[in-house]
Amino acid sequence: MTSAPDLGLVPPLGEPRPQPELAVTETTLPSGLRLVVVPRPGVPLVELRLRVPFAAATARTAAVHGARTAVLSGAVLLGTTDHDATGIAQLMQAHGGELSVSTDPDRLLFSTTLLAEGLAPVLDVLAEVLTSATYPGELVEAERARVAERISIARSQPGVIARTALAARRYGTHPYAEQLPTPELVEAVRGPALRKLHRERVLPAGSTLVLVGDLDPAAAVDAAGEALAGWNGEGTAVTAPPAPQLAPGHLEVVDRPGAVQSNIRLGGPAPSRTDPDLPAVRLANMVYGGYFSSRLVENIRERRGYSYSPRSAVDHLAGASSFLVEADVATEVTGPAMLEIGYELGRMALTPVGADELDDARRYVLGTMALSTATHAGLASTVSALVGAGLPPNWLTEHGRALAEVTVDDVQAAAHRYLQPAGLTAVVVGDAERVATPLRTLGPVDVSASAAAVPEPGA
Repeated sequence: MTSAPDLGLVPPLGEPRPQPELAVTETTLPSGLRLVVVPRPGVPLVELRLRVPFAAATARTAAVHGARTAVLSGAVLLGTTDHDATGIAQLMQAHGGELSVSTDPDRLLFSTTLLAEGLAPVLDVLAEVLTSATYPGELVEAERARVAERISIARSQPGVIARTALAARRYGTHPYAEQLPTPELVEAVRGPALRKLHRERVLPAGSTLVLVGDLDPAAAVDAAGEALAGWNGEGTAVTAPPAPQLAPGHLEVVDRPGAVQSNIRLGGPAPSRTDPDLPAVRLANMVYGGYFSSRLVENIRERRGYSYSPRSAVDHLAGASSFLVEADVATEVTGPAMLEIGYELGRMALTPVGADELDDARRYVLGTMALSTATHAGLASTVSALVGAGLPPNWLTEHGRALAEVTVDDVQAAAHRYLQPAGLTAVVVGDAERVATPLRTLGPVDVSASAAAVPEPGA
């Protein structure tokens, strides 16, 4: 019979390592493109991130802009004046790279990993895509159909319905209220509209190119300057305006008749990355629901079995930062689950957290920060996000120091300001006939009927 291990032999955790200072070379090219080079010798690879601000200019244009952006992000690689999509891929693969393009409400992001010696030719390929993408008609049609189908499927998912409803409630007439375009708007996109959008919005001024890896900074600056010299255009890439702070209002139930599960979402404002409250709010979030050892997980997953993966997070966009809570629960426990979610929020705001809780949360945040920047890819993505938000690349070092200084009182004050239930907008997607009455015991409820009914089994 094997005896149990003596846990007293396990050494205590050491102090978290401080975030190292980065050796960063920054310059702005004549076109207005900001270039950030972070040398990391040892592995002969380079991570490239080109961030182009690409927000909708107004709420009125947000839906159409979202549809065109969704198609453009795939169609931009379908061909240039000199190469078709296969040719572009082969040029990238010759240097270990594969160019990808992604979008969010704030930006268009070109990304690739490449062999260090291939930097100049890969930058040439990137420049070709930026300056002479053709958006060929038949290929755009195929891409458009693919995107429309993907969005149609996504818009039927209860989690997406919940996220969309919460955004509409929180942002009102701001472009962020438009989370996903309709398939009909996507199907209306044509090649000429994409070429016009590319010409007017894919601009170097306001954009940022981040290079991380086995690089000589001076040589990297020269290579980027030479390859991208022809990428120019009038104007500056468009960033999102600040989002309004709307009153939370009543809890909204989005009716999904027949649903066996309810999707609970809460959201409210959070401090931006430059706000001195952010370190305390990040730690308050971790204690509340930000990781597996949090209070929310302990309560509604471990103790009560209401939800498999409840969580909370602090999320940053250019025009707004948010504290978000989500939990997917069985229909019959929707009311009790909402009660416990609110209870834990209130407890955070009204009573001090334990010193051990705070220390564990701090270690987790500092550890995940270190892990997220340990690889070239993680560091490149992090630096791109920071610089795109107007922060210096070494913000992580300063933020780590600030996290180390947060006290129990700081966390309680931050939770009282940002995590209190009365300050959060709440949405539940579920069977209104079964969940609205229990939820009304907690406060006023509005019911909307925008979600499709759940099909009967075998239908």
